[in-house]
Amino acid sequence: MAATHAASRTGAFHRLALLLLCSAYIQGPLTKILDFPGAMAEMEHFGLAPAPLFAVGVIVFELAMSALILIGRWRWLAALALAAFTLAATFVAIHFWELPAGQGRAMAMNAFFEHLGLIGGFILIALDDRSSHRGGAR
Repeated sequence: MAATHAASRTGAFHRLALLLLCSAYIQGPLTKILDFPGAMAEMEHFGLAPAPLFAVGVIVFELAMSALILIGRWRWLAALALAAFTLAATFVAIHFWELPAGQGRAMAMNAFFEHLGLIGGFILIALDDRSSHRGGAR
């Protein structure tokens, strides 16, 4: 059983799951790079100034943490960093409770809870990575 668990942590499905979990944190920065004025406008929209510094910081942070998760270096720390970032960004950007009832509120609420799901996924990655470095104890 332990061999099967160890193999699943290094197998193709595991790598695919990590890539899928990080996909928004790869796609987002690439979009910001391709439309840097749009990235600055997004930072300004959320009251983050100076906008160019925040835009570059978010791009570098998301790509670097995703890379660490995908290559397996300090995976637990990178996963916790993205969990904390996502939690902060979710509360900064998605105030579904302030929206009037209707489709817009429902979509925002769905996005809010999807972000909480991502946070949970990153926490699981961190826990799994730490336990695998402690002899596999669960």
